[in-house]
Amino acid sequence: MASAPLPTNVAGVIADWPAQAKTAFAAIRAQILAADDAPLTETLKWGEPAYLPSQSGRGSTLRLAWSAKRPDEIGLFVNCKTTLAATMQDIYPDAFRYEGERALYLKLDAPLPSQAISHCATLTFNYHRTPKAK
Repeated sequence: MASAPLPTNVAGVIADWPAQAKTAFAAIRAQILAADDAPLTETLKWGEPAYLPSQSGRGSTLRLAWSAKRPDEIGLFVNCKTTLAATMQDIYPDAFRYEGERALYLKLDAPLPSQAISHCATLTFNYHRTPKAK
């Protein structure tokens, strides 16, 4: 699915993003789509590009968004009721700028942490299949 065409509704959202955000989006999207071998659904949630396993109950949603409120960053957003953000911060403390239980931000002018992005996507898309520590 890494070379899948961009859905029209998603393309409409990113059409007004600045060039640097579009470039980062394309690179992150390719990593997200290639991160897991399970079929993914690419859609909009809360008006933002969102990726989730097509198989119900397998994993969680990963959103990707740019905002004029944070013009120098692009964010990956996980479900705040999961441990995904905390897990990513434990494994990759310097890969993202973390905000709360949901947001992982990347600077648009910095190299993308490819391994961390792919790992985040894999963990997200398999969240309900992974045993949790008690």
